[in-house]
Amino acid sequence: MLLGQVIGTVVATKKDQELEGLKLLIVKGVDVEGKVSGGVIVAVDAVGAGVGETVLYCAGSSARQTELTKNKPVDHVIMAIVDQLVIGSDVKYMKS
Repeated sequence: MLLGQVIGTVVATKKDQELEGLKLLIVKGVDVEGKVSGGVIVAVDAVGAGVGETVLYCAGSSARQTELTKNKPVDHVIMAIVDQLVIGSDVKYMKS
């Protein structure tokens, strides 16, 4: 699993029929401090995430393991919205 922040949305009116009805979000990879740590990707949203939220996402064949994305042509899926991130006793992130 990877940590990221949703920074935008993608609208595609013409797409493969396997992607019909799927919400596409733009996610940037972040570290535990919230600093950009990876590239920007497009992910299918399986949990109802929104712009500005910190999320957990996965890539590759793992992205096709959710109920929503099973056997669909996707490389990334958002599978959790982060409420709190704690390292040791230090709260690094708290959803507002």
